[in-house]
Amino acid sequence: MKTIKGPGIFLAQFLGDEAPFNSLDSIADYMAGLGYKGLQLPTWDPRVIDVKQAAESQTYADELKGKLADKGLEITELASHIIGQLVASHPVYDEMYDGFAVPEVRNNPKARAEWATQHLKYVAKASANLGLKASATFSGALAWPFLYPWPQRPAGLVETAFKELAARWKPILDVYDENGVDVCYELHPGEDLFDGSTFEMFVDYLDGHTRANINYDPSHFVLQQLDYLQFIDLYHDRIKAFHVKDAEFNPTGKQGVYSGFAGWADRAGRFRSLGDGQVDFNSIFSKLSQYDYDSWAVLEWECCIKSPVQGAAEGAPFIESHIIEVTTKAFDDFAGTGADEAFNRKVLGL
Repeated sequence: MKTIKGPGIFLAQFLGDEAPFNSLDSIADYMAGLGYKGLQLPTWDPRVIDVKQAAESQTYADELKGKLADKGLEITELASHIIGQLVASHPVYDEMYDGFAVPEVRNNPKARAEWATQHLKYVAKASANLGLKASATFSGALAWPFLYPWPQRPAGLVETAFKELAARWKPILDVYDENGVDVCYELHPGEDLFDGSTFEMFVDYLDGHTRANINYDPSHFVLQQLDYLQFIDLYHDRIKAFHVKDAEFNPTGKQGVYSGFAGWADRAGRFRSLGDGQVDFNSIFSKLSQYDYDSWAVLEWECCIKSPVQGAAEGAPFIESHIIEVTTKAFDDFAGTGADEAFNRKVLGL
């Protein structure tokens, strides 16, 4: 077994226009001061990384790593969630998703998808230059608007969507493979990959591509009422990244999983700061340790009640307290008798 690394923190939800959240130097100092040891960098924000330069210049990558190392920090992964979203998106979301892209490709879904694909390829090479083995992202979605099977879906609609999704991701995954980096899809409502079944379907259309992996985030499974502990038993060999995020699900006579179009504070299912929700993190850290997960535990803060400042401050010690220093010996070694084949045969009466 191996000991999980951490605590780490995803910077996306903390970046802003005011110090100390408006530059990598200042936010890194801030997070190091809270006890974080790793930063997950959003690749769409030039304040923390120029991903194209990191892909094309080993010197830039080394300087970025060195700057953080001087503060006692490592890069956990590069995260490209809202860029991965643009690889495949249903036209119903085009106007909303245009805000995720650079101005020159807006109002042009084909150009936008091509831009996103190139960005992801830069992430692959940048990750390699930074010595990283995994990167977190979203899959995008073609079939999501047809999630509920009414009106009845045309035969083969879902299969066509997943075949196309896999076709768009295959050349990206191949570049990651060339660079020795795993793509870790965060299984998330709004994406075509949102649970184990959809992930399996996607991997099947990719003929089992070994670089298609999972960014495990139990909060999204709580909101779907999926068994997030058994999920680890089923998919641990594909879990290569881990978002530590809490959530709660409190159904009522008025609301269930779909939550009645309510805002986040009024939904039956909602994200919470660490320790304020219902996720059994003791069991999660135990299972991941048992299955030799040896990468980072990264806080993703999203809460509709608590401030990000308090959430970040509480998050580092929460993760630290859950990391298990795995044992290197069996608890009953003191009672071992030592044996060889002859002794074993004698014990068995053979």
